[in-house]
Amino acid sequence: MEQFVPSHHHIPTMKKHHYRPSPEISICPKASTTAFLLFPFLLIALIFLVIHPNEFWLQSIVSSGCETPRRPAAQFVDAVAPKPALRIFIGILTRPDTYERRHLLRNAYALQPNLTVDARIDVRFVLCNLTKEEQRVLVALEILRYDDIVILNCGENLNDGKTFTYFSSLPALFKGEGEEGEKPYDYVLKADDDSYVRLDALATTLMKMPREDLYMGFYIPCKNISDPDGWMTGMAYAISWDLVEWIVESDIPRNNKVHHPLGEDVVLAYWFRDGNRGKNRVDMNPRMYDIYVKNGRCYSRPFIPDTIVVHRLKDNARWARTLSYFNVTRDLKLSKFYHGY
Repeated sequence: MEQFVPSHHHIPTMKKHHYRPSPEISICPKASTTAFLLFPFLLIALIFLVIHPNEFWLQSIVSSGCETPRRPAAQFVDAVAPKPALRIFIGILTRPDTYERRHLLRNAYALQPNLTVDARIDVRFVLCNLTKEEQRVLVALEILRYDDIVILNCGENLNDGKTFTYFSSLPALFKGEGEEGEKPYDYVLKADDDSYVRLDALATTLMKMPREDLYMGFYIPCKNISDPDGWMTGMAYAISWDLVEWIVESDIPRNNKVHHPLGEDVVLAYWFRDGNRGKNRVDMNPRMYDIYVKNGRCYSRPFIPDTIVVHRLKDNARWARTLSYFNVTRDLKLSKFYHGY
């Protein structure tokens, strides 16, 4: 700790016969000067008497220098914020090189209206191992700026085990968070990066759903939820946390990670079928659908107001149509800098 030490300047010696103290000047220092000189020493003594008993605290102040002690933001939030009634984790499976798509999705989710239910929704982008130096640098920038990336220990693939790696990794990733024995999330979603998930509609819907053994999405064959060989399409589907834990513990998923030529989302449905799991199957047709392009398959339709997911947003034009319909940019304030609006 710094302390004030009065400087001692060299005073030249004066010849005795030249020294004539003025009658107006006192040789003794004034009371104010004395107080000024004594104040630093009194302050040090006070600090020593008050703080010295807590020696560890004093040492921590000294060792930290001028930096303010830091506390992880998550711990601070958890300490003061009440627990939400509903917790949802959304993993958007994407590839390392799709930087532009991730930037668009961040804006699309961040600018959605506030939730009308008491829910916490965490959105993360899920990648497999990075293989290029440019990926390591550019993805590192994203992590530093947004901290919304999950990198799994797998080779990047579409139907060769990434879905199993994603779900089976989550319990270990969140182990130790929250109170002992408490699940970190009520539901986990797997979503495509060409899907637009409307968060409030999702949370409002899941708030009414069972918290155990839930398997919810857009079911194929269309409108035939009773078909035991059906599955939820990969646009986006939700499973309850107990099913995530079952995927880790059961030999059924572990021994059947892939089943070519079937897609991974079909294989996941077969895990639940063979393990007698996911009995609370909920088909969200028509609130989940592919963006309407032309008449055809049953899951391509025009926009509807209570949409949960719009899928197959393969280009910026389709994203613009979707975001425009849901008035995402309605709060844009007019400005003289924006010519043409």
